[in-house]
Amino acid sequence: MMIMALPFPLPPAPWCWPSSPLGCRSVVLVLSLGLGSLAVPPTGVAQREPVMPESFVTEAVQRAGPAVVRIDIVRTVTVGRLPSQDLGHPFFNQFFDQFFENGPSSRQRTQREQGTGVIFAEEGLILTNAHVVERSDQVEVRLTDGRTLDGTVVGLDSVTDLAVVRVTSPTPLPVAPLGDSDAVEVGNWAIAVGNPFGLDNTVTMGIISNLNRNISKLGITDKRLELIQTDAAINPGNSGGPLLNAAGEVIGINTLVRSGPGAGLGFAIPINRARSIAEELIRTGKVSHAMVGIGLRPLTPELAREFNRNSDRGFRLPERQGVLVANVLPLSPAEQAGLRTGDVILAAGGTKVTNPEELLKAVEVAGVGGLLRLDVWRQGRERQVTVVPVDMAVLQQRNRAVEDGTYWRRIPLQP
Repeated sequence: MMIMALPFPLPPAPWCWPSSPLGCRSVVLVLSLGLGSLAVPPTGVAQREPVMPESFVTEAVQRAGPAVVRIDIVRTVTVGRLPSQDLGHPFFNQFFDQFFENGPSSRQRTQREQGTGVIFAEEGLILTNAHVVERSDQVEVRLTDGRTLDGTVVGLDSVTDLAVVRVTSPTPLPVAPLGDSDAVEVGNWAIAVGNPFGLDNTVTMGIISNLNRNISKLGITDKRLELIQTDAAINPGNSGGPLLNAAGEVIGINTLVRSGPGAGLGFAIPINRARSIAEELIRTGKVSHAMVGIGLRPLTPELAREFNRNSDRGFRLPERQGVLVANVLPLSPAEQAGLRTGDVILAAGGTKVTNPEELLKAVEVAGVGGLLRLDVWRQGRERQVTVVPVDMAVLQQRNRAVEDGTYWRRIPLQP
């Protein structure tokens, strides 16, 4: 049904206030007279055009919007194998498989996708998500003025889902101002700018719904992130675009949206975290992530009591807050330091830890090659161990060596 707007809304008939002693006609007459008097200004009174205040959202977008770009990528993907064909005769089946190399299993096709980025440095450096540009064969950057520039991926880090792309322009490029994500508070305005579903230069607004949302609690275990949560609409194509504050400063890089039940929740990487990752990508082309090689579970007094009541493993857990070591990887710093499954880590670097996220932060602060002292409860008493974190890539290499049985060959491994 289409509803057409009239120049002025008319009251439906009959229309009256039940308590009015004048009746319906009188009310309409009074209203008509009143409206007529408003429509005709008194003689000799100067009339002014209404002044509409400019929205702070408009000012924020005008400040940062020119630096928001669309990123078009082309990548080659391998299509899954088609089902084998039964041609009714072994000779023809064999011929078919040989002709198509065991069936048409290695078909490739070109895939085109879009994302968003934001220029954060005059040298033509753009922040975006790693999942936007990873495995790309070609990257094109489209500016808000209509220009298209070739982009080069400087580096990407899949663990934090961040990437830096570089473009070269004969003229100066707009740069978005970066804010301070540590100063963001719940309830602050949040403005998302990007290209959702290919709709360029789309602006949505909401508030900061929460802070420090650990990505593992969202069911994603291969990332290391604590995210800003917002109810500003973020959709496919917004990935890599900026989340702005009311002043038009970038406070986050949009990366994730909740789909299905509970949709309407968006998440952004805090800009302080993104800035430090970008600096490392620009400097080295990659990012080091410190790891010690243990699987962790949160421990509470309630969980410990439940375990102690039902356990026949020969040891008890302390009924206190801490982090339970669920498993220890072979050849890992944790194994070399003597950590065991069933240990409970109570503190790291002299600071109490109550959940796995706090312990992971302590490992990152210690860094690759640093020394990290852990206070550990084992078999009824506390002890201290010192671990030396290694880079994630080294630990993955060691783990592969264990899995394929080559670790005994003494493969040279750099810590």
